[in-house]
Formats: sequence, C-alpha cells, structure tokens
Amino acid sequence: MAEVLICCYYYNMLTKPLIDTNPYLRVREKYRKALIKNVSSSTAIETGATVESVARMLTKGERPIKKPQDSAR
Repeated sequence: MAEVLICCYYYNMLTKPLIDTNPYLRVREKYRKALIKNVSSSTAIETGATVESVARMLTKGERPIKKPQDSAR
C-alpha cells in the first residue's frame, strides 16, 4: 500500500508545476514580493550591498555602478 501512495505522490509532483501546487505562488503580487525579498537578501549577503539597495535595483530596473577593476599586472 505504501508503494502505491509513494508512486501517486511522485506522479503528481512530476505532472504539476510548483506554481499550481503551492498556494503561496498563486497570487502574482505576493509571489513577486517574496521573490524580490529572497533574491535581494541572498545577493546582499554575497555582494556586501544592503538589502534595500538590491531590492530597489530589482524593482526599478536600476543598474549598479560598476567600479573599474584593478589590473592584474
């Protein structure tokens, strides 16, 4: 019996996209806000920028100012 349940579970997981099975992803505005929050916090940790500045770049489409890199020579 357990094999049948596991089989059905995996079949449903493979045939339905996550956006259809996860109720938190169905509301587009909430999904967009959560995505920006997640990406901006991860990017801030990696780059050292503030979460707010990364979120602003993502929402307003701003591009960061790139600093010139020092020569390796």
